[in-house]
Amino acid sequence: MTAAAAGRRVYVVDDDEAVRDAVGMLLGSHGFQVRAFASPLDFLADYRREGPDCLVLDVRMPRLSGLELLDRLLGRGEPIPVVFITGHGDIPMAVEAMRKGALDFLVKPFDDDELVRRVSDAFDDSLRTRRPRSPRVRLRSIAALTEREREVLELILAGKTNRIAARELSVTPKTIEYHRARIMRKLRVDSAAELFRFCLDP
Repeated sequence: MTAAAAGRRVYVVDDDEAVRDAVGMLLGSHGFQVRAFASPLDFLADYRREGPDCLVLDVRMPRLSGLELLDRLLGRGEPIPVVFITGHGDIPMAVEAMRKGALDFLVKPFDDDELVRRVSDAFDDSLRTRRPRSPRVRLRSIAALTEREREVLELILAGKTNRIAARELSVTPKTIEYHRARIMRKLRVDSAAELFRFCLDP
């Protein structure tokens, strides 16, 4: 992976210095060129697209959120593959970011290998430009879910945690986890971000 990463720049924007340093060291150890910023405004003042790049972006930051930063980049006509890192409470914002074209999001604490894989995917043209499954395929797949699974899916897409979804459906969080696993298996997705993309792609 180190050879494949050569020449590929990753920008890390997070107001938490410990996260910035850890993510920077991790990606740097895999051969990516890393530039880190403590604030979205600092990044915006510096960023000029020069070639293959990727942005690892925290969702919730002071003065300017990750979602607002994405809006500004889109407004400047500077699209960049974005991998959001988010807390459980920020999932609705991450879902909105996916609607605006973000590549993926990882929930803290995330697995190091998973982050490296997602960043690598950002530089893979075949993954970045893959065609979404047709509405007919999606409708047929969702129709194959049970009524309870569709209820759980609706709550997941609304950004509800397993605990909140369990409370709303008067079941245990373990039951929600069971239904969630079955939903992902039936829809043939491997991550929460893929699930959102499957359901929300236009």
